[in-house]
Amino acid sequence: MAASMQLNMVKAALRVSLQGVECLLNPARLAASSLMIPVRTKKRHCIPPTANSKYLTPEEYKRRARAAGIVVPHERLVRPINISCTSGILDPYVPPEGDARISSLSKEGLKQRVEQLKQSVASQLAIRKIKDHVPDFSTKIFAETAQEIFIDAHNNLTNFNRHKLHALVTERCFPEMVRGNRFKTIRWSFVESLEAPRVVQVRSTDMVSKSNLYGQVTVRMHTRQTLAIYDRFGRLMYGGEEIPKDCLEYVILERHLVNPYGAWRLHGKIVPSWAPPKDSITKTVMIPGPSLDLSQEYEEVSIPEATPAQATPAQATPAQQIV
Repeated sequence: MAASMQLNMVKAALRVSLQGVECLLNPARLAASSLMIPVRTKKRHCIPPTANSKYLTPEEYKRRARAAGIVVPHERLVRPINISCTSGILDPYVPPEGDARISSLSKEGLKQRVEQLKQSVASQLAIRKIKDHVPDFSTKIFAETAQEIFIDAHNNLTNFNRHKLHALVTERCFPEMVRGNRFKTIRWSFVESLEAPRVVQVRSTDMVSKSNLYGQVTVRMHTRQTLAIYDRFGRLMYGGEEIPKDCLEYVILERHLVNPYGAWRLHGKIVPSWAPPKDSITKTVMIPGPSLDLSQEYEEVSIPEATPAQATPAQATPAQQIV
């Protein structure tokens, strides 16, 4: 009896050891273990279109989606705003005709004087708001500073130093200054100041909230400048480097008042209605050549040389203009 019990115990131990060996030799144990983790994907707002949806119009697709109980979200065109500057000019200054050279004793002169008094009252209120955030602001000193900013901005525009230009002009003024100058060469220089610059108007406003204040100052500048613009072929389009011209400009500078690191930057320019029109731009055009047959070469055709008087822009159609 004892011998049979010992034999059964040996068989049980052998069976357990064989099962352990089979588990170790199982190829499933040798493979890398994988763990499946369920992950929730982005919730769909609409069901993807079916295979034959290309034969449906958008109106039919929306109608079928509403019938199936699917809500199609509306696309909202959100326009981004930039809080570092305003999007326009606050209360644009209206320069008097003749630049205030009319006698104050005449009827028109009295009207201009009354209008200037009304604007000065609004300017004094705006100056108080600006001094709350910029204590050292003064209209007498600011005019000279504005002229220096004006000169530095145009010098960096000539050299196209965009990093310094962004620090001198606002985000609204930058695209207006660089638009259309990609294939042109600009030569600009400041000759002299014919009259001392002076502040003619000061305005202050808020945007989004009452505490988000901006200040705008309009400065009158009467200077002498030179401007020459060359096209991509090196031909003169406008002005000249040796021809100085007198320029009467009303420049607007803006500052984000609540920003402790803000600075005064160019924001725009006011062109009065009575200002003389600008000179026309000379464009480089292409004179059409003779039509060739398939069996001819361009060198074989005798082309008469055109004199400078004959090569005028009137000989080319608008579709043939290069610049």
